[in-house]
Amino acid sequence: MNLFIVDLKHQPGELAKATEAIAQKGIDITAFSGVTCGGSGTIALLTSDDAGTRRALTDAGYHPREVEVVTTTIPNTPGSLAATARKLANAGVNVEVALPTSMAEGKVTLAWATDQPAKTRGVLGAAEPVGVGSR
Repeated sequence: MNLFIVDLKHQPGELAKATEAIAQKGIDITAFSGVTCGGSGTIALLTSDDAGTRRALTDAGYHPREVEVVTTTIPNTPGSLAATARKLANAGVNVEVALPTSMAEGKVTLAWATDQPAKTRGVLGAAEPVGVGSR
């Protein structure tokens, strides 16, 4: 599963334009986050269809950057995110985005986009996605 990082102009309608392009292809956005700074903004999206999202955003004139994500579940308690981030930092892993994807029964599932997905899996004890080991 890939996270799509998309740079947008900081103006009304940009988020709508990008997400409409995905919706028009019948693709579900399963998680997203965004931030603006100065004259630009960035959104990070997880969807139900990586290939379709890539096409939808490219067809709409965007240049999405894709980053493989590693998912893990941690307790939804004070300090859990800090402890997990510290493990990654101590291993020399740079976090680009950490995106919550679900919360249930006192736990939160996070999708981590980092500069070293394989190392992130090892540090977090996450399962390797199907097909990744054969690359």
